[in-house]
Amino acid sequence: MTGMQTEGLAEYILVEYRWVIVICALLPMSFLWKIWSAFRNYVVFKMNSAPKQHDKKVKDVQRQINEWLKGDRSTKLCTSRPGWQTMSYRQAIYKKTFTNINVNLVDILEVDTKNLTVRCEPLVTMGQLSRTLEPLGLALAVVPELDQLTVGGLVMGTGVETSSHIHGLFQHICTEYELVLADGSVITCSKTEHPELFYAVPWSYGTLGFLTSAVIKLVPAKKYVRLEYHPCTSLSELSKRLSQESLKEQPHQFIEALLFSKETGVLMTGDMVDEEGPDGKINPIGEWYSEWFFTQVRRHLKNYQDGKRSTVVEYIPLRHYYHRHTRSLFWELQVYPIWLCPFKVFRQPGQLRVTSGDWQMFVDVGIYGVPKAKGFETVPSTRRVEDFVIKNKGFQMLYADTYTTLEEFRQMFDHTLYDKLRETLPFCKDAFPEIYGKVNRHVRK
Repeated sequence: MTGMQTEGLAEYILVEYRWVIVICALLPMSFLWKIWSAFRNYVVFKMNSAPKQHDKKVKDVQRQINEWLKGDRSTKLCTSRPGWQTMSYRQAIYKKTFTNINVNLVDILEVDTKNLTVRCEPLVTMGQLSRTLEPLGLALAVVPELDQLTVGGLVMGTGVETSSHIHGLFQHICTEYELVLADGSVITCSKTEHPELFYAVPWSYGTLGFLTSAVIKLVPAKKYVRLEYHPCTSLSELSKRLSQESLKEQPHQFIEALLFSKETGVLMTGDMVDEEGPDGKINPIGEWYSEWFFTQVRRHLKNYQDGKRSTVVEYIPLRHYYHRHTRSLFWELQVYPIWLCPFKVFRQPGQLRVTSGDWQMFVDVGIYGVPKAKGFETVPSTRRVEDFVIKNKGFQMLYADTYTTLEEFRQMFDHTLYDKLRETLPFCKDAFPEIYGKVNRHVRK
């Protein structure tokens, strides 16, 4: 059997017989891991031991960097986090030749219920945070939906979610970062303290220093999300409604759309509520037995096409809604649906450009998996998309495949502040490659 045939068979089994794999393998492993993680997080948080250990763990990062400084500094630095612990299916080739720094920073340090912030270490996950904050009646203002995404990845990379049309990207709800720099020093930065570093950290992919903690904004939370499903049978209709909903003076708290073909999709708008209403039923989409969320959405579209009612309302438990795409892993083995999520970019220093006003609304077009269309070629197709994005003053999410040249990459992102800090921070250029050196397709397989 050829490699292509093997790959096709594996994909067929995963898509068509996923319940066998889920029940026999993934569920038991996932269950045990979640039990252990939840137990450990509960004990550490309740005993308040994380803040006491944080300084010790940061000093261990400093120790490792100081050992590198004492050497010939012939290698660059990166974290030792293995690829299997990340949400990307790409492996970082550079980790094989860089000096790997062990960063064992996995705990929530403090929840400030008065100022509505949480301080946590970079390897804290979205699931860990939502589980801890829910009993307190709180939530992150932006909760990227896959529960294993980490604070560090969302700060150093990016994070977008269905509340981003109000709050912006994950970086926009962060108020403070603590980092260990390449000279081994620890520095805290915010809008008022070392502001240039504060604004340069997002999208820097660990090329300015090692993140050791972040302070993040919280919002009051309620029990359910009242979710309305609005099927659309033309792309123009869906685009128009998505734009209108996103730009309302008082928009819904949550907005996203799933496109199931070139002309059909479902727009979803949601708001937190404390009780179930008479217009819909509770749908616990996060239970182990529940159908994948995107397939439920597709069924609403089909029902509409079959002549049934156009708008459906459901009440989804808050944490279930936040992590609604976790179990399907964003349908990575299928081309459709395509995820559409509006988000604000604010006029701030850093790599993202705003061409007019105090903010601009963008749309994240999330395409997962490899198209099966006859004659499809990944590289030339992706290159055409990248060219379109650059010409239309957009930008690429860097956890995706990046085929741009260095010149094109610098055209896509504003490196002015970043370059200044690379020149002024001690040993920075010795310790870290440029961002492009960690995200382009040649250094990730």
